[in-house]
Amino acid sequence: MSFLRHFLGFVLSTTLLSACEQAPASRSETMVNLATVQSGPRIQAQELEGAIARQPRNASLYARRAAFRLDAGLIVAALEDINKAIDLDDAPGEFYFTKARALRAQNKLKATLDAAQEASRRGFSSPELNLLVGETQLAARHYQDAIDQLDRTLQQEPDHAAALFYKGVAYIALADTVQALHYLRASISRDPRQPETLHQLAFLSNAHGLPAEAVVYSRRGLKLAPTYGLLWYDHGRQFELQNQPDSALRCYSRAITLDTTLYRADYRLALAAFKQRQYATAIQHLQRAVRRAPRLPAARQMLAESFESVGRNADALAQYRLLVAENPGNRHWTFKVWKAGEKARQLRADSTYRLYRRPSVEPIAPITRRFTPTVTE
Repeated sequence: MSFLRHFLGFVLSTTLLSACEQAPASRSETMVNLATVQSGPRIQAQELEGAIARQPRNASLYARRAAFRLDAGLIVAALEDINKAIDLDDAPGEFYFTKARALRAQNKLKATLDAAQEASRRGFSSPELNLLVGETQLAARHYQDAIDQLDRTLQQEPDHAAALFYKGVAYIALADTVQALHYLRASISRDPRQPETLHQLAFLSNAHGLPAEAVVYSRRGLKLAPTYGLLWYDHGRQFELQNQPDSALRCYSRAITLDTTLYRADYRLALAAFKQRQYATAIQHLQRAVRRAPRLPAARQMLAESFESVGRNADALAQYRLLVAENPGNRHWTFKVWKAGEKARQLRADSTYRLYRRPSVEPIAPITRRFTPTVTE
């Protein structure tokens, strides 16, 4: 997420630069003057290759290049560099912090926490380390552990926007809406240009029947990120809650055009199509929605009935069977399985009959004259 890239990238660069400034004078001539480099982290990493070639056993050089490569999105190369740095010198805690960042970028949650713990054990302490651990615990769904770590960050930096944001997200997961809104609002007040925070605020406001609040957040977010599908969904939802269905449907369509994974937008479009008996359109949206969220209310039922309405009885039967499996003992779905099965069997029987029945015999033309055999003596 952009929060992590911004905050952790800045702190790591600062930390490693400080470490390099304390290097012996004999090494200073090999260091790159970062003030003269203006081409971004990928080029900054390349600039260090000459220095590394001259001093291949300088651990700080590998650590610096790892940081730049990490900021450039070169995760595997960054991990190779930081592992090399640790092989050469395993004392600096900031090396393990860099490793934790790289592992988090690979979504290796346990390994991230292990590396972060090692960084702390070796004396590295910063709000960003606590933030990384808190965010990783949040990703692992250890919500109270995440809140504890984020509180440590906020004790050091009370206005830390990223920590406030993640704490709000943790409270969303714990279904504590009051606390979630409090921390998300605090985060956006510190950093008003974060579309993700504005999305969370809009989504929560809509979920609790506050579309007038939601529209403020969604509009602000769309000005910052006009191609962010989630914000288009939020914007559509507030229209729907304010009884403006046409505007809502336009926003939902825009949302899935930008991001085909937004099953909620597909679901809303399917609901509207199903109510208007536009079953083919409903099927298109429902198939995507139930693939990502099988338990959406009535989604599988609508999909089964839509298949049945357009004559796709085998597909309807498959969905009704899933409904029976999800609702064992439900007589309605059991009957639907039988009914759809009968239709499918009848269709197969009709097809078989048409395929294998004997073709009709063409009428034989009448003989115009009688045939008289010749008698051979």
